[in-house]
Amino acid sequence: MAYHVLAQSAMLLHFAFLAYVALGGFLAWKWPHTFWPHLCVALYALAITLIGWPCPLTHVENWGRLRSGREPLAPAGFIDHYLTGVLYPDEHLITVKAATALLVALSWIGLAAITLHRRAHRPPG
Repeated sequence: MAYHVLAQSAMLLHFAFLAYVALGGFLAWKWPHTFWPHLCVALYALAITLIGWPCPLTHVENWGRLRSGREPLAPAGFIDHYLTGVLYPDEHLITVKAATALLVALSWIGLAAITLHRRAHRPPG
């Protein structure tokens, strides 16, 4: 039972990680200090995507799944198991990745605009 809970927790953390990658830049609009952690997470996600680094959460989830008597994730990992072919068709994976990158870029551009606006309208002193 504990291994099943571990595997499920890793899966939930994966979803939270992906949500933070896609939307975390918008948190910085309200809390600018959150930009730096989001930058690190976004760069790590980019490295996983471009370089093919293994994700430690996939390892943890597979470890828990195997020890709870379940099949491991497909060799391609979390995204292929839970998202590709489920939330969007297989042939749109590159489109989804590009849209996510665009969303991150737009959140950062918006943050830059908000920061410049705040600085321009800051009272002197």
